[in-house]
Amino acid sequence: MSTRASRDPGGSATVVTSQRVRADRVEDYKRWQEKTNEVVRGFDGFQGTELYPPASGEENEWVVVFRFSRVEQLTEWLDSNARRQLLVEGRPLFDGPPTQEVLSGGTPTEDVVTAVVSHDVRPGREREFIHWQDKILKEQERHPGFMGSELFKPVKGVQDRWVVAFRFDTREHLEGWLNSEAREKLLTEGRDYFGSYDVRKIGSAFGAWFRFGEGTGEGVPSNWKQAMSVVLALYPTVMILNLTVGDWLSRHKVPGYLALFISNVLSVSVLTWLLMPLVTRALAFWLLPGRARSVGVHVAGAAVVAVSCLVIITIFGLTTG
Repeated sequence: MSTRASRDPGGSATVVTSQRVRADRVEDYKRWQEKTNEVVRGFDGFQGTELYPPASGEENEWVVVFRFSRVEQLTEWLDSNARRQLLVEGRPLFDGPPTQEVLSGGTPTEDVVTAVVSHDVRPGREREFIHWQDKILKEQERHPGFMGSELFKPVKGVQDRWVVAFRFDTREHLEGWLNSEAREKLLTEGRDYFGSYDVRKIGSAFGAWFRFGEGTGEGVPSNWKQAMSVVLALYPTVMILNLTVGDWLSRHKVPGYLALFISNVLSVSVLTWLLMPLVTRALAFWLLPGRARSVGVHVAGAAVVAVSCLVIITIFGLTTG
């Protein structure tokens, strides 16, 4: 594998929890999850939490990610009485018990789409399983959008499963790999090395620009909504920079490659710290899965963005000639 992450007591730790929520208890689940987020924030080493609602066409399975500074601190949370009480309280909300994968060490996986796959490796077949994972990596590298893979060994006293996290740049590319014939053949071969496996998909294409606060518990917007929102903020940013900074750089004969770099730094900075926070707040009714519950809201939000883009284009067309 490109990166091997074994149990490292001094490294960061993440737990990915997947839970199938009853269709008639979704609102109750969101309130329960907000309460859980408030409790976990009081534990030492807590770094953050993310909630991912079910993707379109998938079962009502919600994924929650908790990040801690060290694996010991994560273990304290997992074994705490506070968490046990929350699980007992939330049990009526779920169809079956939640599943979880603990990742100890490794690199952050924000701003990409990630699949977390846990395996029950057969005793004595560990070396063959690792060799099989190497073959999977070589095949993944041939697929478009592949961004890396990590193998996590079992965490003693916390988890017995082997976990693999692999990242793609878009959900479409991830789905392409998951549904590929090459992967199916490799899975058939790997049945000799593991008894069962689970796949969890998490992540967002524009994650850092769509933070609504840790306490919202309302999930991450769909990628197509994120893309429309970014275009709405990006187009006027680039136009204004071209008309101001770009013109100044041109008059002072700054080389094109350097001028482009300066423009990119400025545009990303304006988007990250100025425009995207404003856009996400203004369009929260449409972006947040927990609020956009009807087709009318989806259509209305898309119409607002489309009309806004047309107005901006018209303004620049009339003012720049």
